[in-house]
Amino acid sequence: MFNTDHQSGGMASASFGLMSVLACAALGGIALYSSGIGLIDPKLHRAAGFALSLIVAVAVSRTRRAERLNKSAKTERLPALNLLIDIALIAVGLWAIWSFYFVQTQMETALYDVSTKDAWPALAGLVVFLELCRRLWGYGLFFVGVFGVLYLLYGQNLPGILAHAGFSLKEVAEAFWYNTNKGVFGSITNIVLSTVYIFIIFGVLLEGTGAGDTLLKFAFLLTRKTRGGPAHAAILASSLFGTMSGSTVANIVGTGTFTIPMIKKRGFTPTFAAGIEATASSGGQIMPPIMGAAAMVMADLTGVGYLNIIVAALVPALFYYFSLFSAVTIESRRQNIEVQAITIDDKITGTDLINSILFIAPILTVIGALVSGLSTSAAGFYAVIVLLVLSLINPEVRRDPMRVWHSFIKGAQSGATLLVAIAAIGILVGSLDSTGLGLKLANVIGELRGDSLFSALFVAMIGALVLGMGMPTLPAYLIIILVMGPAIQMLGISMLTAHMFVFYYGVASSLTPPVAIAAYAAAPIAGANPLHTALMSFRLGMAKFIIPFVFAYYPIILIIEEFSLLPFIWIVIRTCFCIWLFSSALAGFDARKLSLAEILLRLIVAFSVLVISPSIHLPAIAIGIALIIYDRRQIKHSNATLDQAVQK
Repeated sequence: MFNTDHQSGGMASASFGLMSVLACAALGGIALYSSGIGLIDPKLHRAAGFALSLIVAVAVSRTRRAERLNKSAKTERLPALNLLIDIALIAVGLWAIWSFYFVQTQMETALYDVSTKDAWPALAGLVVFLELCRRLWGYGLFFVGVFGVLYLLYGQNLPGILAHAGFSLKEVAEAFWYNTNKGVFGSITNIVLSTVYIFIIFGVLLEGTGAGDTLLKFAFLLTRKTRGGPAHAAILASSLFGTMSGSTVANIVGTGTFTIPMIKKRGFTPTFAAGIEATASSGGQIMPPIMGAAAMVMADLTGVGYLNIIVAALVPALFYYFSLFSAVTIESRRQNIEVQAITIDDKITGTDLINSILFIAPILTVIGALVSGLSTSAAGFYAVIVLLVLSLINPEVRRDPMRVWHSFIKGAQSGATLLVAIAAIGILVGSLDSTGLGLKLANVIGELRGDSLFSALFVAMIGALVLGMGMPTLPAYLIIILVMGPAIQMLGISMLTAHMFVFYYGVASSLTPPVAIAAYAAAPIAGANPLHTALMSFRLGMAKFIIPFVFAYYPIILIIEEFSLLPFIWIVIRTCFCIWLFSSALAGFDARKLSLAEILLRLIVAFSVLVISPSIHLPAIAIGIALIIYDRRQIKHSNATLDQAVQK
C-alpha cells in the first residue's frame, strides 16, 4: 500500500512539474510578446497570467512541501487528500478566472451588472489565491489579504474612523475581482505583467548565462588593495548582483555562498561576515540601473518615467554603499586586519573579460533604449534578446545550452510566484480604495504630527517598517505606499520623494529585527547566530534609515525635480561626513577605540551636520573635524609612548 501511494505521489509530482514547466514557458512567451512584439487584450492578458501562475504556484508549493518533508525525514501524511486539495485549487481558481474574463467581456459588449451568482466564483477565487499566498509567501501577506476581505465585509461594525458604510456581497466581488483598476486584476497586476515580468526573466537570465561569476571576480580585483578585501568585494558584487536579481534573498544566496567564507577567512567574525553580506545584498534593489521590480512599479505609479527613477535613485544608493564601505574599513581597523595579496584564483582571465560583455551589453541596451524614448518593457525585451544572442560567447553556455532554458523557466516561475503576492496586494488596494481608509489614516497621522515635518516622517518610517516586516520588497513597498503615501504627500513633499521615502523603508524592513529576513538568509551560510546577525545587519545598514530623511529635506539629491550644482555638492559632502561620524560612533572605533563621551558626541554632531540651518551645521562640521583630528593625535601619541617604552 505504501509503495502504491509513493508511486502515485511520484507520478502526480511529475505531472505537476511538467504542467509547471509548460505554464512557465507560456508565461515567458507572453512576457516576450507583450513587451516587444505586440499588445495583448488587457482582460485576456491578466486572466491568462493568473491562470498560468495558478498552475505554477500549486506545483511550486508541492515541491516546497516535499523538500520540507525530506529535510525532516518524514513522509507525507494523507498524500491522496493533499493531491485532491491541490487539484481542487486549480479547478476552482480557473473557474473564478474564467468568470472574471466572461464578466469583463459582457461589460465591454453590453450593460452588465455583477450579480449574486457572479459573487460566488469571485469569493472562491479570493480563497484560492490567499491560500496560495500563505503557502508561497507566509502568513504576513496572507493576513494582509484576509484583512482586506474581512474589512470590506464587516468593517461597518467597527468603531470610529475604521467604520465604513458597508458593502454587499456583489459590491465586494466587484471591488476585489471584477475590476480592472483595483483588486486582484487591477492596475498593479497590469504593471507587473506588462513591465516587471520581462525584467524578472532578464535578471535570472543574466545569472544563468554566467554574468554573476564574472562580476564576483571583478569585484575582488577592484577591492584587492583594501583592508576589507572580500568584505568590500561583497559590497561591490552585491550592488551589481542585486541589479540583476532584484531579490535580497536571491542576492545573498548568489554571492554570499562565495563571499561569506572568504570574509571569515580574512579574519572577520562570522556575525560580521553574514551581516555585511545581508546589508549589501538588500542594497542591490536601490542601486541603478535595474533596481528590481519595485522601481518599475514606482515609475508607473508616479508617472515620472523609469529613466527618471534611475537618476533619482543614484546618489542615495551611492550614499548607502559609501556607508557600508566605511563600516568595513572601520571594522577592519578595529580587528587590525591588514591588506593581503590577491590569490591566483581571483585573477581575471581572458574568458572573464569576454563574459563581462554578458553584463555590460544588456545593461547598456536598457539604458540606450530608455534614452531613445522606448518604453520600459521594450527596453527589457531588447536586453533579453541581446543577452540571448551574446550568451553563446560563454564556453559554459556552449557546453550546456540548456542552462539558458532553465534560467528562462526559473525567471518565469519567479514572476508567477510574484503574481500570487500581487493578488494579496490587489485585495488590499481594493479595500483601501473602496473604504477610503488610507486617507483616514493620513488625517490621523496629520493630527499626530502637529506642525513638525520630522515627527511626521518619523511616524511614517515606523509605520513603514512595521508594515514591511517579513515581506519581499515589492509587496512591502506597495503596502507602505498605499497606507502611508497619502499622509507623507500631505506634508507638502512631492509624489516622487514620498515614493522614494517609503521604497527605502520597504527595502530596509528586510534588515529590521525581529523579522530580518535578509539576516536570517545570510546567518546559516556564515554559521552565525541569526538574531546576532540581525542586530549586526541593523547596525551596518543604519544609513538606510537616515538617507530617506536626507532627500526628504534636501530633494536636490534626487536631481530630477530641482538641481543647483553648489548646494548639491555641499549636501553631498555633509552627508558623507555624517555617514562617517555615524558609522564610527556605532562601531565605537575610528583610528582607535572611542570613549563613551566621544561616541555620544559623534552621534550628536552627525545629526547636527544635516540640519538645514547654517548656524547649526557649520559649527557641527567644525566640531566633527576637531573630533577626527583629536582621534588621530591620540593614536599618534599612543604609538609614540609605546615606541619610547620599547626603546627603554
